[in-house]
Amino acid sequence: MGRLDRYVMTELLQTLLAVMAVMMVVMFGGLLADTLSKIARGKVAAALLMSQIGLRSLEALTLILPLALFLGIMLGLGRLYRDGEMAVLAASGYGPRQLLKPVAAVALILAAILSVLSFWLAPTAARAGNRMIQEASRSMLVAGLEPGRFVEIPGRNGVLYLGDMNAEGTHFEQLFVYQEDADGVDIITARQGEFFRDAIDERHLALSDGFRVEGLLDSAAFRTMRFDRNTLRIPDAPEAPLKYPTAELPTLELLRDPGPPAQAELHWRMGTVLTPLILALLAVPMARSAPRRARYGKILLALLAYLVLTNLLSLGRAWLQQDLLPGYFGLWWIHLPALLIAAWLFRRDNTLPGGGSS
Repeated sequence: MGRLDRYVMTELLQTLLAVMAVMMVVMFGGLLADTLSKIARGKVAAALLMSQIGLRSLEALTLILPLALFLGIMLGLGRLYRDGEMAVLAASGYGPRQLLKPVAAVALILAAILSVLSFWLAPTAARAGNRMIQEASRSMLVAGLEPGRFVEIPGRNGVLYLGDMNAEGTHFEQLFVYQEDADGVDIITARQGEFFRDAIDERHLALSDGFRVEGLLDSAAFRTMRFDRNTLRIPDAPEAPLKYPTAELPTLELLRDPGPPAQAELHWRMGTVLTPLILALLAVPMARSAPRRARYGKILLALLAYLVLTNLLSLGRAWLQQDLLPGYFGLWWIHLPALLIAAWLFRRDNTLPGGGSS
């Protein structure tokens, strides 16, 4: 690789790393908000906050790294155009065609990273994250039952309060439960208790040494009972089905499965590797700008192109999963036109003044 190639590649890598840093901060903020929301709804244990963010970030990287590459190349080459460096390089015969070498080097590095993420790390992280949630659901922690605060009971009009709870989430003290329905109110208190799952995997609280009060709010007739032991079932919070259940399957298992969901997931993983290569080629002609032009003039157009491409890929993935498209179509009907458009724009860029078509 020549000195000019190394110079351009260094410029691209520096810009790419800066864009990646900004996008990763935004990504972690979104994952934090989403995970905290799941914790508040009792779907994820609070103790799993950081581990879930770390594991989910691997899957999120497969979406933001292609965009980071696209914007990084556009901003890096755009600076060379605005500062007049590309005019000097073009005068010495170093035009868009010669830019392909450093651009391709950066794109291939990122494509290699994405291939490891998409085909191995992201599915492994998804399996590990789901397994951790399932193991945590063996205790009260996943139900959002934390000592010292009132928690809404899933599926019921009521609240539950625990005064204290052990680290494993299996033993508690000072319980208070208030439930209200058409039959009246039901108030339960207990000095202590245990959390357990029965033979059909339903969650229960075994209460000890407590009181139970039942009655109607508009009536003075209330019934009070004292118990040495009582059992209270905790309904499971309704869980939305996974949009893509095959996302956590190993790649080798997808290759052996001819079903539409498995093929859709396999083509999606291949697409995460092909997309940055197409975007890198598209970024070269889109980065061209006149000297002293606004730095972020074409960023909005680049974001629009990325959104159109990714939305089409998501739509194609859904159609493949639902068997609305033949399996051999895959996502090639999106990648090939996008590649042809990028190649046409690149060829057109070589014919413009200063394009180095010689």
